[in-house]
Amino acid sequence: MPTPLDPAAVRRRFPGLQRRAGDREAVFFDGPAGSQVPVTVADAMRDYLLHTNANHGGAFATSRATDAMVHAAREAVADFVGATEPEEVVFGANMTTLTFHLARALARTWRPGERIVVTDSDHDANIAPWVRAAATAGCEVQRIAVHANASLDLDDAERKIDRRTRLVAFGGASNLSGTIHPVARLCELARTQGALSFVDMVHWAPHLRLHADRLGCDFLVASAYKFFGPHLGVLWGRRALLEEIDADRVRPAPGHGAEKWQTGTANFEAIAGTLAAVDGIAQLGRERGAPADRRGALDAAFRRIERHERELCAALLRGLADLPGVRVVGLADPDRVHERCPTVSFTHASRRPAEIASALAAAGVHAWAGNSYAIALTTALGLEPDGVLRLGLLHYNTREEVDYVLAQLRRLVA
Repeated sequence: MPTPLDPAAVRRRFPGLQRRAGDREAVFFDGPAGSQVPVTVADAMRDYLLHTNANHGGAFATSRATDAMVHAAREAVADFVGATEPEEVVFGANMTTLTFHLARALARTWRPGERIVVTDSDHDANIAPWVRAAATAGCEVQRIAVHANASLDLDDAERKIDRRTRLVAFGGASNLSGTIHPVARLCELARTQGALSFVDMVHWAPHLRLHADRLGCDFLVASAYKFFGPHLGVLWGRRALLEEIDADRVRPAPGHGAEKWQTGTANFEAIAGTLAAVDGIAQLGRERGAPADRRGALDAAFRRIERHERELCAALLRGLADLPGVRVVGLADPDRVHERCPTVSFTHASRRPAEIASALAAAGVHAWAGNSYAIALTTALGLEPDGVLRLGLLHYNTREEVDYVLAQLRRLVA
């Protein structure tokens, strides 16, 4: 059994959590749209800009320091996603930009009549790039359907992933329902048919340990600002594929390695912050005598994170079940929290999500209303145009905050 997290100790690392709303601290249940940042991340970015700011590839001291920092960051992210080597890690403006970039490159290898498979559960950043790329290449697009409980229909996936399929794109977990998808099984279905697999791990990354080497995927993406870092996107890809595929780049840029995929000058200060973010998570695992190596520390950290978040999520689901008119989207059973991330979306019989979000904001609760860019899912479940009210928990949230939010909701729907 992992050692429980000390929420008070965790929260001291995040100055933003000290924001006041009236006579209490604000409640940040907006994590799925972007987490708060520990002071170590801001310090790393500040230190880079003030003391080693330079472009990379030069012979002078600050340029060499930049190269060393970028390599260290690639090593850290490789440990974070479970990759085998740093040169499989590509940094970019954000997950969406990286996905469009890769989609354009892969589309040049596709032919009319071939098939691209996406899902009805994903954030549109893992749908629109592939749909547009398929249209350019003359490929057919198939969508894996969802059940009424927001889980993916695996029977439908087996029907639609066939020998014509070139790529299957899906998320590790839904950013709207919190549902964890059967990643390894979908990767296996793609691989069996000779197709590539691309997994959006943006919503998974702050909650669950990542193991690219075990999942069997060919590419995965994440966003540092969802796992307590700055606004930066991360792409991991199998080295052979990154070398083989022709990437859009200027002529003097490297034609191999991760740099081949990074268009223009990188955001070095954000890369420095991402390194600090990964090390900050690992530090949670080094407490109480956990392994000193970063991968072992990350394993231990996520065991602690999962235990804490699942306890909070179960409490939230139990509380929502007692509120009249509330319907949770996705898995609502507190005993099945291991099948979902602690992101809980719901609708109310008579109150629009935007109305509830505004009332919560007045009470100092940060939460989102709408479709959260998962418009395929809200459309499939008949939730447009209003969408849902989304409450997203992270490891820095507390049981007291859950109880406070439930009390506010109880007052609103009374």
